Amino acid sequence: MDRASWARANTQSMAVMTEGLGAIVAEVSRSATSTAAQLAGAAEIGAVLALLSGRVLGQYDPYSGPGRLLLVAPNVLQAERAMRVPARDFRLWVCLHEQTHALQFAAAPWLSEHLSGRTRHLVAGMARTSAELARARFDKKLVAIGRSVRDALRGQGGTLVDGMLTHEQKAELADITAVMALLEGHADVMMDAVGPRVVPSVRRIRARFERRRDGEGRATFDVVVQKLLGMDAKLAQYRDGAAFVRSVERAVGRDGLNAVWAAPENLPNAREIADARAWVRRVHG
Repeated sequence: MDRASWARANTQSMAVMTEGLGAIVAEVSRSATSTAAQLAGAAEIGAVLALLSGRVLGQYDPYSGPGRLLLVAPNVLQAERAMRVPARDFRLWVCLHEQTHALQFAAAPWLSEHLSGRTRHLVAGMARTSAELARARFDKKLVAIGRSVRDALRGQGGTLVDGMLTHEQKAELADITAVMALLEGHADVMMDAVGPRVVPSVRRIRARFERRRDGEGRATFDVVVQKLLGMDAKLAQYRDGAAFVRSVERAVGRDGLNAVWAAPENLPNAREIADARAWVRRVHG
């Protein structure tokens, strides 16, 4: 698909994941400033999707019927040319990552509802928090945004979203992020595990792709925007999750790792994704 089609597909997925939040939105809408806040929120989502649509290579969408594999053709083409890697190998490599996600959701049929349920709970809380923020003075908001930009330039601080979250919401988001790190890291490990027999240039692709992830050649403004939107944290998910998967496999093997797909309580939390031994002790004793 093209970039616009990818953005539309993600708005559809968001609608499914936030289904049933109408009552919460109606409650928030009673505030005098809710219309402006909702318009600002819609504009922010649109801006993020527009930015990501130029970067995302592929995605597995488990919320559309039986699930579907989305490949953003112009981005794949742009990436393979920029990295100077064999087109056929690179395209297969990208597909292996996304099809691993399909396998994850097939192995754990409860996973899509688990993630959407936790997301709905978090978004409902954020909706109430945003209503409170909407009543705050505008100049205070500008100061907070200015501090976020300053910290991003210094390589410090969090994201714009962090200012909208309570302590409890940050903890909840951290646990959801840990699950996403597992999914992305597991897919990364599996796409490399096929080896040169399946993807002859896999090692060259991985080396160049990591340099691309590290932002080789990116402008300062681009780096700041990514940090403010939390995209640098998204990239860290791949590495943290991959390190977790490799550590668990070394300790209890592939079958031991596959226990994560058995039940929601077997998923790693925010602490365990950075400490695989803690997860092994809890799940395997």
